[in-house]
Amino acid sequence: MPPELGPLVRTLALPYYEDALPAHDSFHANRVRDLSLRLANKCETSVDRDVLSAAAWLHDIGRPRERTGEIDDHNEWGASEATALLETEEVEMTTDQIDAITHCIEAHSIRSSSPDPETIEAKLLFDADKLEATGARGIVRLACIVGERSGRTGEKHAVIDNSTVTDLEASNHPDVTLLREWAAERLEKLYTAPGGRLGESRWQFMNEFFTRFDSEIGVDGEK
Repeated sequence: MPPELGPLVRTLALPYYEDALPAHDSFHANRVRDLSLRLANKCETSVDRDVLSAAAWLHDIGRPRERTGEIDDHNEWGASEATALLETEEVEMTTDQIDAITHCIEAHSIRSSSPDPETIEAKLLFDADKLEATGARGIVRLACIVGERSGRTGEKHAVIDNSTVTDLEASNHPDVTLLREWAAERLEKLYTAPGGRLGESRWQFMNEFFTRFDSEIGVDGEK
């Protein structure tokens, strides 16, 4: 795979993110790329970093279309669109390399309809994408996803509160603990040892954050 593939794929991917909301925009794709390569550097298995980088840039190109209802599955559509993009560019890329990239895209989601990641590149991309929903940055991103889902349905998706520490009647919507549950679900599914180690650190921070969050709701006991 030629050295210029990374910048080329970035250029190809960016237009697809122009209408993306913050949780799945080009900045997210760039962070997933950086994190997946960081995990690859700590991986004992040989990793094709060109495949991994290309897949990271392309993994969410279908998100804006899925959000507006143009497509049903951004994984499947994104893999097909990526194949078409990579086959039309004048670069020396084998069918195996294209297949490796599209498999990463198809397998990056936690949805039950998504295939399991089978290659080290697909597992690293999966882990990096899930870790993007953990830690300090992940809390902000998960809150964005709540807003994104609320905007899509036209109804409130969750309340930013914790019904277990207030004297108000519980809402019929999920409360802020939903963010903790979403993060835990993703951390339980990580495939790689480097991803697991980073996940443990980020989970510790999230627990500390939610403890502080709960204490701030009960303002009477705050100093």
